[in-house]
Parts: sequence; C-alpha cells; structure tokens
Amino acid sequence: MDQSIVFNLELIRRYDKSGPRYTSYPTAVQFHEGFGEADYRACAAAANAEPVLRPLSLYLHIPFCDTLCFYCACNKIATKNRAHAGPYLEDLHREIALQGALFPRARVVDQLHWGGGTPTFISHRQMADLMAQTRRHFTLREDDGGEYSIEIDPREVQEDTIRFLRELGFNRMSMGVQDFDPRVQRAVNRIQTEEQTFRVLEQAREAGFKSVSVDLIYGLPHQSTDSFGRTVEKVIAAGPDRLSVFNYAHLPELFKPQRRIRAEDLPAPAEKLAILQQTIEQLTAAGYVYIGMDHFARPGDELAVAQREGTLYRNFQGYSTHAECDLVGLGVTSISMVGDCYAQNVKDTEAYRKRLALDRLPVYRGVRLSADDRLRREVITRLICHFELEYPVVERAHGIVFSEYFAAELQELRQMETDGLLVLEPTAIRVWPAGRLLIRNICMVFDKYLRERPVQRFSKVI
Repeated sequence: MDQSIVFNLELIRRYDKSGPRYTSYPTAVQFHEGFGEADYRACAAAANAEPVLRPLSLYLHIPFCDTLCFYCACNKIATKNRAHAGPYLEDLHREIALQGALFPRARVVDQLHWGGGTPTFISHRQMADLMAQTRRHFTLREDDGGEYSIEIDPREVQEDTIRFLRELGFNRMSMGVQDFDPRVQRAVNRIQTEEQTFRVLEQAREAGFKSVSVDLIYGLPHQSTDSFGRTVEKVIAAGPDRLSVFNYAHLPELFKPQRRIRAEDLPAPAEKLAILQQTIEQLTAAGYVYIGMDHFARPGDELAVAQREGTLYRNFQGYSTHAECDLVGLGVTSISMVGDCYAQNVKDTEAYRKRLALDRLPVYRGVRLSADDRLRREVITRLICHFELEYPVVERAHGIVFSEYFAAELQELRQMETDGLLVLEPTAIRVWPAGRLLIRNICMVFDKYLRERPVQRFSKVI
C-alpha cells in the first residue's frame, strides 16, 4: 500500500478540533461502574470457551517516577523513596495470580508490555521477581518470538540495566526523550542529556533488542521550528526503529503538574503546526513512513510491514502487530480488553490494595460491547490502521449491507471527499495522503456515542 503523507495546512486548520484517540471503541468515556468484577470474570470465561483460544497480551503498570515531568498526563506517583514500590509490587503479584487463574495455560502470552510511570524505577531484583511471578501464572514464550517491550527512562539506567532486561526476556523498548533543548527541558522539569539517551540506544543494539522506539513531544514551552528541528536531526542520526511524535495537550485544569507550565511560554498555534510539518518532512526525508496517530517507523519495521500486509492493530498500548490477542491489564488504572468487554482497574494504590487483600480483582468499571459496538470498532480500527476499508470484509463478518447500515455516515463523508481527505468507491473507503493526519476526524464520523453526545473533553486531533 501507499504509505505516503501530505501536510495540507488549509485542511488541518479546517478540521482541527478535539476528538478521541481510539485506543478503544467505545472509548473510556463510555465505561461505567455498573460493570464490575463479576462481569469481567464472565467475559474471561466466555473467551476461554471459544473453539480457538486466542493468545494473550499483558500490560503491567508501574506508576512510580523519581521526578515529575510537568507535561505528564499519565497515572503516576512521583517519589524519591524507592521503598514505596515494595508494597505496590506485592499487590501487583497478587493480581497477577488472580488474573492468571482466569485463563488456561494454553493461552500463550504473545505480547507483554511494562509501562508507567517509569518501570525502570524499581530495582533489578524487583524486576526479576515480577517477571518470575508473571511466568508462574501465565505461559510466557521461551523462543523470543513474542513482542515483549518496556518503557525506559534513560536517566534511570545503570550500566548493566539494558543487558539485564534483555536477559529477562524483553526484546523491544520505547525511550522517552521529548526534546534535547536545555531551555525546554528546564521548563518541563526533564533534564536528560544526549549522551545518556544515545548510550541506552547503543546498549540496546549491543544486547540484541529487536526494536527501539523514541518518544518526542511537540508544543512544549519555548519550542520553535529551529530548536525542535535540531532535536529531530539528532534522533534521526541515532537511527531508532520507530518514533512517536506526540502533540502536547495543555490541560492544567485536568492535570495538576501542567499548572507549572506557563501558557505564555507555549508556542503559538501556527508555530506548533509549523513544527509538526517540519518534523514530518525531516522524518520522511530520512526514510521513515507514517504509520498513523503520531507514529513513524522504518519501512522494514514490523509495524510498517503489518500495515502494508493489512494486519496492523491498535489498542491501549498503541499500534500493535497482535490483533488476535485478548489484553489483560495489571496494576492501578490498567484496562483489559477480553472477549467483548473492556474492564478498568481502580485508579489509586490504596483502593487497589484493599480489593486485593480480599482476593478480589480490582476492576471498578468497564463496558460490554453490543453488536453495533463491535461493528463500529472494526470499521474504526481498519481505518485508523490501514487508511482504507473494504465493505465486503465488514459485511461478511457482521451480516450487514454497509451502504445501508452506514448511509448517514457515508453521506457525511461526502464533504471530506470533496475536501480531498478520502475517496468513496462503490465498495470501499480509501484515505488520501492529505487525509491521513486527520484520520481521527474520519473515524469520528462512525462514532455513535459522539453523535449522541458531541460535547466531550478530548485532545485536539493535531
């Protein structure tokens, strides 16, 4: 498939509004507390009763950070006291045991991810114990054929950490950078040297990691096209396999750490768009392809290959090559996607501990998917991953006539077709390169819940 992208400033300004990121459909806005532990257990049992057992994907949340990055909107606990991690890890071990008991050992873990927070906040011994507990209650792969990844803060890496993580079984990593400019780093309280960062990348290659991804953020205080361009040049020279270039959403009323960022220091909207345009030009000139939703990869990377082959998927961990997996979220605020449901854990460590002390799963809300939800999820997923949708594929899977079921949506897409975002063929939707940056807008047309309640709080699409 064509994996090119076109930055059309006029279209971006016309369609620049807020919308979901579609790591799930329905989105978390639809989760409710009428769904609880018993519902989740029933969904797990139903998934285990299917004729073909799906493999598993595990996400483990480590919420601790040594220092607080002011831009961060993640669920985290900033502390210098490493002892605080001990009790939480004990609770996480309990949840692993409870969750593991729900699934037969024949359901192999094809995908594993540790996120945060900062997973490298905990000690090597604690990491080893956590992996051992996971292996005790789930069937991890022993052939290095799974996608086992971990988020890395280069400031938290000792000389032997990367090699140690590889020995534990991790074969992919993502690494936070955000920006190398000293003035920007001071403004967001993330002081990280180029030497620290690129040494970790070198160590990952030496240890045999299959893929390294680097995270950047545009729209931070004091950024300009010149300053951010220099950061991008340095990252390109280091040659990571993947990059994520995130848009900073300044929402201090929702995220307290962002109150330490002065709004007057943020780049103006026009400058912010110029930064994005320049970044896209730099990365594509260097040979990276646009996967979608902030993500770029080398043409030979698994994500790029999966997109070309039509097997790319998207879930709470971002883009993935494992569409066939049920996702089990472990730790505070983690979200599971098992069978036809989403289930989210409690959001604070005290509530988490109390539930686990009673041998209860810490699920506190979620949603069961209706037939309409499953249909719309497939439509949105195919568009956001592949930038095209063949009607017959969806019709066979869901027993509908696409043009009739989505008559109103297709009519709404006519304006986008006129604007050059996409083309509506008799049996397909194909997104043009100029529409790929605005894929969220296209997916929003198929979001029933946005139609019912259009005023919701989401980040800007660009």
